Amino acid sequence: MKKFNIRKVLDGLTAASSSSSATAQPGTPRETDVIQETLQSEHFQLCKTVRHGFPHHPSSMAFDPVQKILAVGTQTGALRLFGRAGVECYCQHESGAAVIQLQFLINEGALVSALADDSIHLWNLRQKIPAILHSLKFSRERITYCHLPFQSKWLYVGTERGNIHIVNVESFTLSGYVIMWNKAIELSTKTHPGPVVHISDNPMDEGKLLIGFECGVVVLWDLKCKKADYRYSYDEAIHSVAWHHEGKQFVCSHSDGTLTTWNVRVPAKATQIITPHGKQPKDGKKPEPCKPILKVEYKTTRAGDPFMVLSGGLSYDTVGRRACLTVMHGKSTTVLEMDYPIVDFLTLCETPYPNDFQEPYAVVVLLEKDLVVIDLGQIGYPIFENPYPLTIHESPVTCCEYFADCPDEIIPALYSVGSRQKRQGYSKKEWPISGGNWGQGTQSYPEIIITGHADGTIKFWDASALMLQVLYKLKTAKVFERARGKEDKSSTEIVEEDPFAIQTMSWCPESRMLCVAGVSAHVIIYRFSKQEVTTEVVQLLEVRMQCEFSNGDSPDTGGEKTPTLPTPGASSSPQESEPPTQPSTGSNSTDGPRDNIPCLQVRSSPLKQSPGYQVELVIQLVWVSGEPPQPITSLAINSSYGLVVFGNTNGLAVVDYLQKTLLLNMGTTELCSPSDPYPRQPRSPRKPRQPSGAPCDTNDGSNTSEDRCKSPTSAKMSRRISSSSEQKTDVDAKDNSFTRSRSSSVTSIDRESREAISSFHFCESFPRKVDSLVSPCLLVGTTQGSVMMVALSLPPGGDQRLQQPVGISSCGTMVRLKGGILTMALLDATGTLLPPSYEPWYDSNASEEEKEKSRKRRPASPPSSQDGQDSQFAVLCSEKQAKVVAMPSQTRIYKHSITESSFVLRADVVQMSGANCITCFCANGHIMALSLPSLRPLLDVNYLPLTDMRIARTFCFSNVGQALYLTSPTEIQRITYSQETCDNLQEMLSELFTPVETPEAPNRGFFKGLFGGGAQSLDREDLFGETAAGKASRSLAQHIPGPGSMEGMKGAASGVVGDLARARIALDERGQKLGELEERTAAMMASADSFSKHAHDMMLKYKDKKWYQL
Repeated sequence: MKKFNIRKVLDGLTAASSSSSATAQPGTPRETDVIQETLQSEHFQLCKTVRHGFPHHPSSMAFDPVQKILAVGTQTGALRLFGRAGVECYCQHESGAAVIQLQFLINEGALVSALADDSIHLWNLRQKIPAILHSLKFSRERITYCHLPFQSKWLYVGTERGNIHIVNVESFTLSGYVIMWNKAIELSTKTHPGPVVHISDNPMDEGKLLIGFECGVVVLWDLKCKKADYRYSYDEAIHSVAWHHEGKQFVCSHSDGTLTTWNVRVPAKATQIITPHGKQPKDGKKPEPCKPILKVEYKTTRAGDPFMVLSGGLSYDTVGRRACLTVMHGKSTTVLEMDYPIVDFLTLCETPYPNDFQEPYAVVVLLEKDLVVIDLGQIGYPIFENPYPLTIHESPVTCCEYFADCPDEIIPALYSVGSRQKRQGYSKKEWPISGGNWGQGTQSYPEIIITGHADGTIKFWDASALMLQVLYKLKTAKVFERARGKEDKSSTEIVEEDPFAIQTMSWCPESRMLCVAGVSAHVIIYRFSKQEVTTEVVQLLEVRMQCEFSNGDSPDTGGEKTPTLPTPGASSSPQESEPPTQPSTGSNSTDGPRDNIPCLQVRSSPLKQSPGYQVELVIQLVWVSGEPPQPITSLAINSSYGLVVFGNTNGLAVVDYLQKTLLLNMGTTELCSPSDPYPRQPRSPRKPRQPSGAPCDTNDGSNTSEDRCKSPTSAKMSRRISSSSEQKTDVDAKDNSFTRSRSSSVTSIDRESREAISSFHFCESFPRKVDSLVSPCLLVGTTQGSVMMVALSLPPGGDQRLQQPVGISSCGTMVRLKGGILTMALLDATGTLLPPSYEPWYDSNASEEEKEKSRKRRPASPPSSQDGQDSQFAVLCSEKQAKVVAMPSQTRIYKHSITESSFVLRADVVQMSGANCITCFCANGHIMALSLPSLRPLLDVNYLPLTDMRIARTFCFSNVGQALYLTSPTEIQRITYSQETCDNLQEMLSELFTPVETPEAPNRGFFKGLFGGGAQSLDREDLFGETAAGKASRSLAQHIPGPGSMEGMKGAASGVVGDLARARIALDERGQKLGELEERTAAMMASADSFSKHAHDMMLKYKDKKWYQL
């Protein structure tokens, strides 16, 4: 039977609808008819791949000492698992409830999680994507603490009512054995002891269970006799309990900052009471109370003093002091300050057996925003160098860009300069969390992620092969003078917090040129060099951007060509002779308005620049007549032309960074020619709602001229970036849409009427309809959907390029779309993407011979048009629709309405499977792909509703079917829209579980075995099984079968552990019916044996008797 393929039907329908809506102008040849599009809907599938970064809002932690795997739970129900560098895994509880505790089934490839919604779950870690096998939901009691003894299948669950229930982790059923609180405490006690805060079994006797209640009572419970052996009482609340490995002593931490040590057989009084951080009064009185000691761990060593590690317990007079971890070893007490509050910590030991010398070697400390591992084996307790990419949020991420299939040499180049930035003083030992294996991915193309941050730093990350590693860190704030205090802050700053925050970036991987724009209306151009240099004076260019109009309704352009070489009103040469931070024309007196003053001060002292990215030029927008400069909304750099272009709500500016001159400074409306078919109509003014929105400068100051400088529909293109990256989305009932800049900086829904520049694209195309030869051009897109063409006239290369000026002329509006323009691209006649030209990288600080070898223009420009035929296609995508326009005729060939009810936040033209397509992310959560050039829908998936500004600000697509976004302030979520990547994902993902033999149990020794010493084992099955303990109440908890398949467990490693796992799975699959059948069969066999015996006895009894003797 032929398989029905709905995707091919979709392809047919969409192709028909696209071609019906894409009509050519009369008399224009349809060049696209001959273009064969290879991309089909079956090439697309959307799925998550990996998540990088620090777990957001962590709440709990666990470690498997045999598998060497670390698990971290969060307040949103997420699980992050870490092994060796590059081995990471993310999974999520459906309920989203906080993970309050995690327990590994050590070396079993399984994990138990306890959630704040009173459910416990069993995770199978033997498959690459962990899945839940069983769940148990408590309905009458709140879970407060769980304990799973090593190599046991019985999980102790303590509750808020003070009771302890026991769960079989194989079947996830409750035992009938329950430890009730009123039987555990003394009968004479009149008050409830509070929730269970600790459960652990005696390391030397599994039949004795230590139960800690919040009120300060600790009970040693005899599991066999079902009674309390000893009760220990202290008048302060308990937070944690830790055993000595010999099982004769335990330590409790309390809410008053004390540690009490108890002898198991002496319950009347603690053998020792200490306050580690309390001041000892001279008169022998009790020390002053301290903050609670939230956790204590007691670890022994074979050759020396034991370690006692604790968190909290500081004196109350240490106001403002950071969180500390205290390590007590022998007579020394070391206090280690942490950067963030401590969530949890674990001491890593050589043995998994609790009844042996623990031999601690490291402490894993989970902080609110970091993960620190301390080496206990070296003097001074140095930390290990963390191999995970957990510093994404070191400063809040403000923008993000993703580059797949980069030049091969770029990652080694960045790594070589970035390796010199590493800190010193780390532990020399290997990272102790070393479990798992890397995936066997076949994809080997280089991938780079660039993140811009609120403190002005830019980080380059190697994202190849589903991993993430920081390569290089650039601090842009070093270019500026820093205010030492609030009093020193300049009055010209337009952003109160984070004035150096990165707003948008433009990077050319081939030439390695980098251009960044910050929130203080500044642009910095960087060039990559392997040589260290000292810049005596930072090159500075100040630009005065404003709206200036005549009395007419439209600007007087005076012809189709508008030559605008260095314009008045702006600095056109770098300030080399005088300090760049003190412009001669600036006015910052209290008497008059600020004018010609930048927001930040460029440093005047020499700047030492390490190998890597080095400042080429700083461009600053200045205050105009008391109004601050408008933030930059779009940015582009072209290394082949030596030009940088940037725009905002006032217009655009083009800068020649080779000659350090301003070439063009023009308002958006002035770019339109008199023959513009899309005239701007004046509308009533609307007062800006933010003080940062600057009104246009006018000649006569009247309202009418202010009206003229505003356009029909637009948006305020930037926002003030604060240190918090959590932003809420404003909703406007009338519009329900907002515009973003090319840098994914999403704007407020509250729109202003001014038209802003939203995107740029350098290309080699036909500036005008009458042109037959391609030449350097600049496509300009605006927030009102206008696409304008600017022609560039470049002088010849070499010395002439540095001496002759670059010519620029505006060619007017080319086409108009609904919504703001998001992305633009150019295709040749065969549908192949024409990327912007670039100059190969060369080291500007190298010798002249090396420069000449590498400085060559990119070969082969696109073919010129012949016989009036269109030989190029411009691809244009806005917030609402996409169009393909033939060049040079500027005829619309295809048109597609992407969305009516929503709007596109991010759009990119990407390469995939040897072809090109447009990918879009909409505010309603849809991710879409359109073919090129026919704009046929290939993918439309409702993936991710826009829940906050962060997602919209950081979402970006890349080539080869990759995309990413910041799913939380600390985590990057990578996704793929490629069917091929989805098919190969299992191979590419890392493995968490690897077959490892469990270490041998400690030797009991001859005398201990002879006289009954050493660890006492317990047959828990006899105690907790259904035969002995009966069935638990059905209303207490509900068993929920997990969605995880058994396939992963069936493929487990061979050996005892694997056989045991397979036996358990077989029991699960057969279910309870098989067990009942076996019980019935056994009962019938017993009955048959009994009947046979009775029959035999009867036969012997009456064998020799006569019939009359019966």
